[in-house]
Amino acid sequence: MGLTYRSVGHGAADTSTAACRRSPADRVIALAGNPNVGKSTIFNQLTGMHQHTGNWPGKTVACAQGFCRTDACEYLLVDLPGTYSLLAHSAEEQVARDFLCFGGADATIVVCDATCLERNCNLVLQIREICDRVIVCVNLMDEAARKGISIDLSLLSQRLGVPVVGTSATDPHSLATLLAALDRLFTTEKQPLLSLPYPPDILQAVAGLSETVADLTGRPDISLFLSLRLLGSDEELKDKISGNIPDTPALRDARVSAQQTLAACGIDAAAYEEAIASTIVRQAEILCCDAVHTSRADTGDRDRRIDRVLTGKFSAFPIMLALLVFIFFLTVTVANIPSSWLSYGFALAEDGLDRLFAAWGAPLWLHGILVTGVFRVTGWVVSVMLPPMAIFFPLFTLLEDIGYLPRVAYNLDRPFRRCSACGKQALTMCMGFGCNAAGVVGCRIIDSPRERKLALLTNAFVPCNGRFPTLLTLIGIFFVGTGIGLSSSLASAAFLTLFVLLSVAMTFLATWLLSRTLLHGEPSSFTLELPPYRRPRVLQILIRSVFDRTLFVLLRAVAVAAPAGAVIWILSNTYIDGISLLARAAAFLDPFAVLLGLDGVILLAFLLGFPANEIVLPIVLMAYTAGGALSDTGSAADLYAILSANGWSAVTALSFLLFSLFHWPCSTTLLTIRKETGRLRDVFLAAALPTAFGLLLCFSVHSVAFLFGL
Repeated sequence: MGLTYRSVGHGAADTSTAACRRSPADRVIALAGNPNVGKSTIFNQLTGMHQHTGNWPGKTVACAQGFCRTDACEYLLVDLPGTYSLLAHSAEEQVARDFLCFGGADATIVVCDATCLERNCNLVLQIREICDRVIVCVNLMDEAARKGISIDLSLLSQRLGVPVVGTSATDPHSLATLLAALDRLFTTEKQPLLSLPYPPDILQAVAGLSETVADLTGRPDISLFLSLRLLGSDEELKDKISGNIPDTPALRDARVSAQQTLAACGIDAAAYEEAIASTIVRQAEILCCDAVHTSRADTGDRDRRIDRVLTGKFSAFPIMLALLVFIFFLTVTVANIPSSWLSYGFALAEDGLDRLFAAWGAPLWLHGILVTGVFRVTGWVVSVMLPPMAIFFPLFTLLEDIGYLPRVAYNLDRPFRRCSACGKQALTMCMGFGCNAAGVVGCRIIDSPRERKLALLTNAFVPCNGRFPTLLTLIGIFFVGTGIGLSSSLASAAFLTLFVLLSVAMTFLATWLLSRTLLHGEPSSFTLELPPYRRPRVLQILIRSVFDRTLFVLLRAVAVAAPAGAVIWILSNTYIDGISLLARAAAFLDPFAVLLGLDGVILLAFLLGFPANEIVLPIVLMAYTAGGALSDTGSAADLYAILSANGWSAVTALSFLLFSLFHWPCSTTLLTIRKETGRLRDVFLAAALPTAFGLLLCFSVHSVAFLFGL
């Protein structure tokens, strides 16, 4: 069976129910399932796209669509956000629910985790109530086998009345079997919908309403499902259903009659929801009875033993701290050598460009803009940023892949709840360490609008990857020294860890302040599924961390650094009365900057570095060096000499580091906040809040240093 791949792209959460067919003949296939069952991995394998996957819940925060062709047909696969139920509790679950109920998919593939099939079958049963072409894909069969779990797929297929296929997402043969089942699905009759045995009192109460809904919609097969949901507590779903059913007096009377019958039977809203949910849970248990066999009684004992250590009361936080120091230690230790190689390579390339421009007879201003400005700044950004990112991201991805990051969120749940926030904010905060814009988008997984906004407004308090090279560089040359060795690397890692812990503490403080003032309220409860520990997929980790993260962030930084280099060179080399425009702007800002322990050049660099944090230090160096161009520092000692010659001290470096941690987010993050909230007020608040913290901290440090004569 031959496959051809073509990617379509991602849909935003509010528009992802629109499938982008290439032709009317395309079959739209919804890919549904609980979070963390390998859905996105299957999607990637079938469509050839490289959507980021990971071993923690809530990874997919929008719909991804991609084409997959077999010998029989071309399919448009829609990877839906993970959901546990059609009764949605978050914006992302609503996207999945709306597509399944109203998106018009031709068929649905429900992906389940073979290691916990019974729980996954809750969603399978709900989808079988409304979808007449379904394939159940029992994924992670290899992992189940390692745990001594075997599954009778034919018995499940018989009980569900649909094809059941066992897969391992990374095994092409099993995925070919899945596609073959999909082809056969459209050559057979549609599957009769499943009728669940809800309590007799409830069925009696909704009988009249169900008949009315069937008459109005012409769909008697799903009238019971719609009627039950019309009487439920999911107001958003009820509005969606009502929008697809004519609002007639007969429908209104039938709803009132059903509600009265339920009340007469002593069934209030809570009891009604409990009865519906209990029916589904019981049926999932019956479905898996005798179909799932476990040869070992200690299937989950290993994970529980590990969790007792990694999430233990006294061991969780020391282990988190030790891992953080270890990651930064490796980053510091390994990054120096390739960074110097890249710097040397760019210096040789610049010499070649100098000779080339001289041979062309190019004017000095053109050489200055393109070579001294654009190329030199770009080379600096690449040589300084690429090595730390190429080390940090794979290590971070490794922790994600083995399932440790959800444990971090679990450990941080209690501190966030004390701030009247949601524990899921820990997940979005972890995303922010990679990219604050990604962390903002990740806030969609938080159900409560108030808590979602808390996470969104405070995400920029944690440093994104673009700030780490600057932090490491200044820590090394001002607080640790320029030596190379184990002690120096450990000291740098320890210092960086302290700054990261400070950013986390300020996140808690800012969240607490907002929850007590502008966004006051009580924290909501949530359930966080801790995925099983899994063997890391080393090759996928390298590919994902390099292409999905490292190159993405690096290209974004280069795209900003190149024009910024040109602009700064022009400002540095355009003179009015013998003073450059850059010097005039820096002098204007200097009186205010001095109060913060900085100078006008540094503050101007932060302003000009608004498009991306990565270029702040290069701008500072360009402004300090003669001719307004970034000079070849050659080594950390040379860089220290340049900064010291321009009045830098340890206090200046500390103020710079603090302001690097706490100032306005980059333009990409603020634009993302504007898109997510639709309110300029939130954009202003997200920029003002960390900036206020940064100004206060820098002013305090400078004042204390001044009092002690430092």
